[in-house]
Amino acid sequence: MILDGKKTSEMIVKRVAEEVSKLPEPLALAIILVGKDPASQVYVRNKIKACNDAGIGVRDYYLSENATQKEVLQIIEDCNRDDSVNGILVQLPLPSHLEQDLIINAIDPKKDVDGLTIINQGRLFNGMEAILPATPKGVITLLQRYFIDLSGKNALVIGRSNLVGKPLALLLLQKNATVTVAHSRTTNLKELARKADILVAAVGKPKFITADMVKKEAVVIDVGINKVEGKIVGDVDFAAVKEIASYITPVPRGVGPMTIASLLENVICCYRMQVKGREMRNLL
Repeated sequence: MILDGKKTSEMIVKRVAEEVSKLPEPLALAIILVGKDPASQVYVRNKIKACNDAGIGVRDYYLSENATQKEVLQIIEDCNRDDSVNGILVQLPLPSHLEQDLIINAIDPKKDVDGLTIINQGRLFNGMEAILPATPKGVITLLQRYFIDLSGKNALVIGRSNLVGKPLALLLLQKNATVTVAHSRTTNLKELARKADILVAAVGKPKFITADMVKKEAVVIDVGINKVEGKIVGDVDFAAVKEIASYITPVPRGVGPMTIASLLENVICCYRMQVKGREMRNLL
């Protein structure tokens, strides 16, 4: 069965729009894009469109490839101080002359819609309330939407990035899956993959996961987005693997739309954390 991220995300966006319309004040997301990376520009356009569909305002900051670290940090500081800005997103990757960790961690954790600050990642690690990275959150939401039970299942996450692999492994653990994280140095990858009930591919290599790597009736989640001969393909050989898997996400229309829908949910989560913070300050 196809895990239709597009259809599921549309339902989420509609629900977010209804919730936003009932809030006592408008919401706004600040998006910072440094440089003119074509893929990043597409991602930003898609995020802006989704915000517009959900009734969330956007403050877009487009900076040149040569923007200084000081310029980026100043925008973040201004947005941190502005109570009318509820979320801050720095589109990655950044140009090589900028320190990504320093810039990300300059974001107020209560406005960190990507869930990438060390505060939110630390809270996730400890099982506390946190803003979750949008892609892992979207994957879990999609699995839940199709009533896929994760408890006790063997899950293999191929990829160990802070954006997807590591947080998704933690979220799967929270759902009582038995989790293995594989990466570029893993020597027995095919053997591990064949044992996985839940297989997540986030490696950035087109059609890397082939049919002979997939257990019969496994659930296959393809996080990859690769451009091959002008077409967008995932990390999974979809045509071959769909004949073996019980559930599989397509590319496109799979995890990508769920990521954007989860981002919109995160704007509301940030807003609620900020309201709670203001209420606490008023009590002091």
